[in-house]
Amino acid sequence: MSVLVILIPPRARLGARAADGAEASASPSGEGYGYVLSADGLQVSSHGRAQLSLLPRADTVVAVVADSDLSWQRITLPKAPSGKLRAALGGLLEEHLLEDDELLHLALAPGAQAGAPVWVAAMHKVWLRGELERLEKGGLSVERVLPCNWPGDTPQGHFFEATGASTGDARIMLCHADESGLSLLRLDGSLARALLSRMNEQPTLWTAEPAVAAPAERWLGSSVKVQTEAERALQAVRSLWNLRQFDLAPRHRGTRALRNTMRQLLSPAWRPVRIGLATLLLLQVVGLNAWAWHQRQGLTAQRMAQEKLLRDTFPNVRAVLDAPLQMRRETEVLRTAAGRAGDSDLEALLGAAASAWPEGQGPVQTLRFEPGRLTLSAPGWSEQQLSQFRDRLRPGGWAVESAEGRVSLSRAAAPGARS
Repeated sequence: MSVLVILIPPRARLGARAADGAEASASPSGEGYGYVLSADGLQVSSHGRAQLSLLPRADTVVAVVADSDLSWQRITLPKAPSGKLRAALGGLLEEHLLEDDELLHLALAPGAQAGAPVWVAAMHKVWLRGELERLEKGGLSVERVLPCNWPGDTPQGHFFEATGASTGDARIMLCHADESGLSLLRLDGSLARALLSRMNEQPTLWTAEPAVAAPAERWLGSSVKVQTEAERALQAVRSLWNLRQFDLAPRHRGTRALRNTMRQLLSPAWRPVRIGLATLLLLQVVGLNAWAWHQRQGLTAQRMAQEKLLRDTFPNVRAVLDAPLQMRRETEVLRTAAGRAGDSDLEALLGAAASAWPEGQGPVQTLRFEPGRLTLSAPGWSEQQLSQFRDRLRPGGWAVESAEGRVSLSRAAAPGARS
């Protein structure tokens, strides 16, 4: 599953303001957007900078915001309905943020639970919405917005070259994050040096971009791990963070969730699961085909046994088309030749009618016989007598119909019987 990471340029702090008073968002330079492309989400396939229309395509598109565009606050998450949670967060953070609540976008850390401490990321809403709209107009559907770094239990420090900074050590910035928060410090200032001893109180993972690795080691007094901007951005992709929450949450969540699930199933990490499911499906298909073959063999054997029984019993039958039906017909011929009454003959029908004849009714006046069917006149029969006549004959397999002062008696068709 390929991943395209868009590096959103830092927000312009100084510049013109729009007519509605909202701060103008920084537009990409003439060089376009920085990007990182990964074929599997684990290794960097390519990176660079390109105009929006020339960015490579991938299965998943995410955006990473700069450390300078986020502020972090630690609060106890209030117990509020999801529809009112954003307003509750704004009320809690009102005194801790420099900008008005309506100008800010807030996002909770992954796994946030009501009543527990949680980190909240705050950023400029109008700026972020403008960047997302610009990317979507360019045909890129951004599924997640990620921080490049965030507060956590494991202390981390990263040295990087600040955009637009002057030459020398003034170009180097330090982003330090631990359980107490995230700090952005200039190495040429005294604050970073003053905080260095506190940073070294716990084992810290120090990284640096290749261009500033040597100055960072001299300043730190120890070695650092070289990590490019592309590797750092791809590392953020593997986190559970997503700053697209509340009113900036992506639309069509059901479709997007289904697409994300399918992409996850197609990822290299899920390859053993796909192989297992394919093997299970193959075994099911083979088993069903084997069972169907066994059933066909059984039906063929049964049909051959019926045909053999028909030929052995009635040698005069030459062509076998429907063994059960032909057996029934040949048996009827033998019964008729022997002078024995069958179930569909007049004697059997009259005997059945006599056994269920309603009390108080005189002899039948008229009758009509057809092969397998006897119609009797029943003038003046009440509904109770008709129901009683029908109920007495039903256990014997007889069907009774009544209409216009007549009742008709015939053998009830057995379920699945063929005529």
